[in-house]
Amino acid sequence: MRILVINGPNLNMLGRRDPAAYGAATLAEIEERIQGEAGELGVEVSLFQSNHEGDIVDFIQQSAGCASGIIINAGALTHYGLSMRDALADARLPVVEAHISNIHAREEFRRHSVVAPIAVGQIAGLGWRGYIYGLRFLVERVKEGEQS
Repeated sequence: MRILVINGPNLNMLGRRDPAAYGAATLAEIEERIQGEAGELGVEVSLFQSNHEGDIVDFIQQSAGCASGIIINAGALTHYGLSMRDALADARLPVVEAHISNIHAREEFRRHSVVAPIAVGQIAGLGWRGYIYGLRFLVERVKEGEQS
């Protein structure tokens, strides 16, 4: 089983970017934690980050065929990334939307997500652990589906 873990614009700046909102962990540290959890769960993860929506669309289109689910923190694309949203929908995989900060307690524009309507769930405000919870959820969901 392979899960895609996608991070959008500016998430490469984690650890330096507004630690009050995003914590002190770098993206590399978070990805290391995700890889560790994936190993414990016996699954593979494909990690990807880009500051460009088209690159994210390309990654989804190229990788979805050999994946069982997607965790995405789309960053600012959460609010307006329609081509990314369409690529996620076209992938026909369960999607978990993850946000390090609680987008619902921040500026008004951050509260709207174009991803949420096509996601099986959204995790917001739980820091880097949201990726881990999303991974566990998707693995359980896929395994339950395989047994039905």
